[in-house]
Amino acid sequence: MVSSFRFMQNAYTSRRKLLRSRMAERGLSTLLVTHPANWYYLTGFTGESGALILDRSGTTLITDGRFTVQARQETSGVRVLLQHGALMPSAGEFLKGTGGTIGYDASRLTVAEFKAARQGAGARKVWKDASGLVEGLRMRKDVAELGQMRKAASLAVGVLQGVAKLLKPGVSELELAAEIEYQMRRAGASGPAFETIVAFGERSAFPHARPTAKKLRKNELVVLDLGAILGHYCSDITRTFFCGRAPGRIRGWYRAVREAQEAAIAAVRTGVACGEVDATARRVLAGHRVGHYFVHSTGHGLGLEVHESPRVAKGQAQRLEPGSVITVEPGVYVPGVGGIRIEDDVAVHEQGSEVLTRLTRDLIEL
Repeated sequence: MVSSFRFMQNAYTSRRKLLRSRMAERGLSTLLVTHPANWYYLTGFTGESGALILDRSGTTLITDGRFTVQARQETSGVRVLLQHGALMPSAGEFLKGTGGTIGYDASRLTVAEFKAARQGAGARKVWKDASGLVEGLRMRKDVAELGQMRKAASLAVGVLQGVAKLLKPGVSELELAAEIEYQMRRAGASGPAFETIVAFGERSAFPHARPTAKKLRKNELVVLDLGAILGHYCSDITRTFFCGRAPGRIRGWYRAVREAQEAAIAAVRTGVACGEVDATARRVLAGHRVGHYFVHSTGHGLGLEVHESPRVAKGQAQRLEPGSVITVEPGVYVPGVGGIRIEDDVAVHEQGSEVLTRLTRDLIEL
């Protein structure tokens, strides 16, 4: 346990060192970090409230009395200060004593929070939007992170295999969703990475359908989309089933989605633009004349959050980097009939890629 703690603290220290070099490149002497996933990535602090400040004097975490003891136990090389009053005015008061330009993430602060921090720091301070600075580092997972994501992916695969046996006429979406989340926690997950999607019949045409009391009937499509959080890292997998013998048009749509996903996965490699991965899937679906039924992006980054950089969508020029993990999830959604989606987690390496969610992509008829 002690050696593991030291290993992770060394990782956090290395990340902060790299971040400081990126700060210097942007002309920042101080950075205000207010997003929980980012402060965990940089320090190991798992509390729900805080403001992390990196400046020339070191790293300071300001939080309230609920988390000060926890913060001191979870971090090393980080000064922990108790906030006085509201968080952002306290952070601003601390920033008053720092020098140079202050970076902040405009996408993570409300207008009111930014005003409070700026007022506390004083009118003479120079502020600069540094949105995405930490997220850019998080895109490149290290060996330990990738190892944890393989475990999270394996857990999700096991849960999906187990609950698939419960797919019988009469089971409800809500019952199945509850069983999925129970099985995740029983297998060691801290919880679901997002609200589990269970959709039967016509409702499977809703890409983000929420479970209802609807019961499964014969000759219906089934879409299961689930993800687990294990050791802080997320997984995300989708598979489509058919209750009964699938008719020809369903088989045709499924074949189109599977071929689109296989082509997109084959396109995943270091240096490829995210928009090209998306375009690859769309070309295949268009060739099957079902492209107009694909209503969302091909994928998204995955890691400490279920949706993070990079975005695998139409026109995205950002290029894949070694260590990135993305989902590849093309789909076809036909109103009044149902939907088909196949999703896997794919890690980008220096040479090629690796599918983390290892499970058959065949259409399973129940």
